[in-house]
Amino acid sequence: MKFTKMHGIGNDYVYVNGFEEKIPDPAAAARFVSDRHFGIGSDGLIIIQPSDRADCMMEMYNADGSRGQMCGNGIRCVAKYVYDNGIVDRTGITVDTLAGVKKLDLNLKNGKVDTVRVDMGAPILTPEKIPVDPGDFQYLPMDEVKPYGRMIRNAFIKVTEDTGMYGTCVSMGNPHCVVPVENLENFNIRYYGPLFEYNSIFPERINTEFITVTDRKNISMRVWERGSGETWACGTGACAAAVAGVLNDWTDRSVTVHLRGGNLEIEWDEERNTVFMTGSATKVFDGEIDL
Repeated sequence: MKFTKMHGIGNDYVYVNGFEEKIPDPAAAARFVSDRHFGIGSDGLIIIQPSDRADCMMEMYNADGSRGQMCGNGIRCVAKYVYDNGIVDRTGITVDTLAGVKKLDLNLKNGKVDTVRVDMGAPILTPEKIPVDPGDFQYLPMDEVKPYGRMIRNAFIKVTEDTGMYGTCVSMGNPHCVVPVENLENFNIRYYGPLFEYNSIFPERINTEFITVTDRKNISMRVWERGSGETWACGTGACAAAVAGVLNDWTDRSVTVHLRGGNLEIEWDEERNTVFMTGSATKVFDGEIDL
């Protein structure tokens, strides 16, 4: 199987040209190639397929082989792949995903894609559409929850009795829970991440963004992605964090989200009710591997 290793600010995937390559069992392939000791090493596998309603389709698998609906960092690399390899010849393209067709604007440097601006669509805040099933953990009035001195609004729930932690739930085509923490650098994400991911209130599991708001223009974030564990970045998670920042009046509508792998520029356009994400897309190397 021929492949290209790419990353969006450290969120790395193995990319395969589905126009030319056919993978009989992509879930198994994702598990194999993602292994950082015995495979290529990645956060998952993305197959770039033909689409009858867009320039191409992004077929995404997490490192554990589970299917993902959408990946903000991954879709930027899809855009770079199809432009740099001549599959498309326009700087305005569309990519089909399980979260719908996304529009992307490509910014070039020396004839290659350098950064990509993605129209991520409107955030979904309705619990059953995220999905969230709070069960015994009821949604709380906004004036009842003030962790670290910050007011919490919208879809805000106590996730577990033992953690006493709360999160604003948002879907950006895949489910997210945005949780403010006091000390992000020393936060034990390997302990708390799975508590959120596998909690019964999240029927499809959850991606969890642990954030610290620096000021109204800046958010620092670490992310625990369902099926992959902690990753260096998550584009849809950065969008969810920005939406939570606006809902809770922590931030302005345009923010820089600082992740372990780099920064993303996020804007929640009030008039259009759509979230825009701008960030880099980087090719690492081409290769070939026996499955």
